Amino acid sequence: MLTALTNAIILNGKTEITGKALLIEDDWIRSISDPELIQTGASIIDCKDNYIAPGLIDLQIAGGGGYLFSENLTGEALKAITNSILKSGTTGFLIVLPSNSFDVYRKAIRVVRENPHPALLGLHLEGPYINPVKRGAHMKDYIKRPEKEEIIELLEEADGVVKMMTLAPEVCDPEIIRLLRDNGVVVSAGHSNATFEEAMKGFEWGIQATTHLFNAMSSFHHRDSGLPGATFESDNIFASIIADGIHVAWNTLSISKKIMKERLYLVSDAVEENKRGAYLHVRQKDRFTLPDGTLSGSKLSMIEAIKNCVEHAGIPLDEALRMASTYPARVIKATDKGKIAPGYKADLVIFSKNFEIKNICIDGDIY
Repeated sequence: MLTALTNAIILNGKTEITGKALLIEDDWIRSISDPELIQTGASIIDCKDNYIAPGLIDLQIAGGGGYLFSENLTGEALKAITNSILKSGTTGFLIVLPSNSFDVYRKAIRVVRENPHPALLGLHLEGPYINPVKRGAHMKDYIKRPEKEEIIELLEEADGVVKMMTLAPEVCDPEIIRLLRDNGVVVSAGHSNATFEEAMKGFEWGIQATTHLFNAMSSFHHRDSGLPGATFESDNIFASIIADGIHVAWNTLSISKKIMKERLYLVSDAVEENKRGAYLHVRQKDRFTLPDGTLSGSKLSMIEAIKNCVEHAGIPLDEALRMASTYPARVIKATDKGKIAPGYKADLVIFSKNFEIKNICIDGDIY
C-alpha cells in the first residue's frame, strides 16, 4: 500500500523541505518526491500546510491515561497509557519504573512482553541502585546496593525487554555497569551524589547517559562540578532534560543546550495521579508531587517540551524536534527511527504551527 502525504512542511531530522510529497509504503518511508510523480492508485493525504516530523521518542514516562504503570501492572493499564501517549505525538517510548521490588520488575517485564505495541520500545528501570541521598521521590526501602547474581537473573528473564537503567555510579562497581552494557542495556547516571571524579569513572566504565540533568544529582559547584560538570566535560555522554520550566529553569535549559549541543535530549518524566500503593502522586496545577509536596514528576508531553524549547530557550524548531526524536533514537541505538528518510520506519507526527497534534503515523498506519 502506497500512501502520499502532500502539502506539508517536512522536517526530516536534517532540514526543512517544502513543495514535496512524503511517500510511505507499508510501514517504511519510501521517498520524498515531487507531487506530480505520485503513482496512480496511491492514497493521498492532504496535510494542509502542517508540519511533518519524525515521531517523538520519550525514554522516560511513567504513566498516563489514568494509570501509573508501577502501581497498575496490567495489560489494560498499559493499553490506556499507550493510547494517551500516542495522542500527544509520541510514537516510541520506554515505560519507566521507579525503584521497586524485583517482584514488581518481573511482573512488569511479563506485562510488557505479553502486550506488544509498535510504540512500546521496552522498560527503563530508574533504580534501585541509586544513592538514597539523592532519591528524590523514590521510596527509600527499595533502594539497594547492586548484586551481580540478581542482575543476571533479571536480565535473563527480561530477555531484551529492559532497554535502559538509571543508577548512581558511586554505588556501583565497574563489573555491574559492564554486565548491563554487555546485555544491551543503556546505562544512565542519575539519582546520584557523585563527585566529578566518580562520575567520570562511571563514564569510563561504560555509562552512556545522564538522567534528567540537574534533578536528583550532585550540584554544579565551583569547587566540585559533580555529575552535571562531568556530563558537560565529556565528549560522548548524552543527557536527558525535563523542559517544563519547573524541573530546570529556562536559562538552565538554554545554557545546557549551548554546551551539550547534540548530546542533550528531551524526556517528559511524566507520571499520573495515583492514590494507592508505594508511589502516591498528587496532581497539582503544573506538576505532580508526593503528599508532602516533594516534586515527583511532570505533567509534560513531548510536544509541549518542544514548544517550550522554542518559546523559552531560543532553540530553533528543527533542533528542538531532533532533541525529541533523532537524539533519543541514538541513545537507544534505534537505527531505523528518528529521521524521515528512505529505509526508516514510517513513524511520524503531523502538527500545526501552534503545536497542535493533527495525526500520527506508526508503522505506516495513520491515526
